[in-house]
Amino acid sequence: MSLSGIFAQFVALLGGAALRWRRLQGDAPAPAWGNAPTVPVAKPQGALPTLKMPSARGWSDGQKPVAAPGLKVNAFATGLQHPRWINVLPNGDVLIAESNQVAGPVRSVFSYAMQATMRRARALGDSANRITLLRDTDGDGIAERRQTFMEGLNQPFGMALLGDTFYVGNTDGVMAFPYADGADRITASGKRLTTFKPSGHWTRSLLPSPDGTKLYVGVGSLTNIADEGMAVEEGRACVYELDLATGASRIFAGGLRNPVGLAWEPTTGALWTVVNERDGIGDETPPDYMTSVREGGFYGWPYCYWGQTVDDRVPQDAALVAKAIKPDYALGGHTASLGLCWLPAGTLPGFPDGMVIGQHGSWNRSTLSGYKVVFVPFVDGRPAGPARDILSGFLAPDERESYGRPVGVTLGADGALLVADDVGDVIWRVTGA
Repeated sequence: MSLSGIFAQFVALLGGAALRWRRLQGDAPAPAWGNAPTVPVAKPQGALPTLKMPSARGWSDGQKPVAAPGLKVNAFATGLQHPRWINVLPNGDVLIAESNQVAGPVRSVFSYAMQATMRRARALGDSANRITLLRDTDGDGIAERRQTFMEGLNQPFGMALLGDTFYVGNTDGVMAFPYADGADRITASGKRLTTFKPSGHWTRSLLPSPDGTKLYVGVGSLTNIADEGMAVEEGRACVYELDLATGASRIFAGGLRNPVGLAWEPTTGALWTVVNERDGIGDETPPDYMTSVREGGFYGWPYCYWGQTVDDRVPQDAALVAKAIKPDYALGGHTASLGLCWLPAGTLPGFPDGMVIGQHGSWNRSTLSGYKVVFVPFVDGRPAGPARDILSGFLAPDERESYGRPVGVTLGADGALLVADDVGDVIWRVTGA
């Protein structure tokens, strides 16, 4: 039988497994959201995990996401190539990291099925490996100028400008490039500051410290639950702190399966991140989460989740489980919460202080979740209240297709919220209606 025939049989098996899984669960569990979520007991799915991902359709002419009441959305730029992350320069220019996950070796029939599914959803493919500069020259909320800012990079993601140095989080390490004030292109060779092992969770987010002396870097795990042993996970599933004066780096906090977006909460000065949790034990178990990141803190992966709930699929370390910190705020199971930025009160009408989160959307549960941009209010430096949608409508009602998938979120120089959409190939701009 051909490999494609094997794949077809395998997809049929997956569909049956997903149906049996839903019957096992009974009614779908309530979404695990908030400061004190109800996290269902783990129900391992066995050898065939749920595999469900909508086909990438893109947006039709004139179609766009649904903005919350009192808000409006327009396309700031279209026709990009898998835009993932956004950085705004002091002069208001908007930089977009265009990159994608690239295929690794096919080690099994499931690996083949997973890669085929991801390609269909445009979550796997060629990587542009560039940063594009966008400029709104007339202030109408649409970028009239577009040009290549950097190229020849290695799956770039995080970006940061500090003084005369521009930093890029390539998948294999943080790079530093000389930058001249107002430059619209960098061609000089860079200096490598750190080296990371590529593959697995490949994104490398960057966040400067408020005083500009350090960079914080999000590095995800290689595997789901250290499936290949902890030795290959060394230096992963953590947030790094990089001292720019000395070049020294250290793990600032660990046990974070895939920390992507990073942001500062201004009232307390605490570092916050959003984390993608593990797969294979339920639609809402465990939830992805947003949490403050304590220096030296350990957040459970791979031994436990949502505090000290042990994952019995993993060889245990009782001492690490005992010190695991419970996250601050659950964001629902497998929502793939990636983007994170602080939204000051009044930036968008009717929205108080809080965090904006870009939820890329699930591929690994019976009913899809995420596929929206949400807001969590904060009071006195802590999440305080239920989440609200800012943008929705990225997913077709029948869940078979996605028009877009939100990733990075940040504020433009004019205070508008910018959202990278890597399936729609759009940068969306959200303002008051």
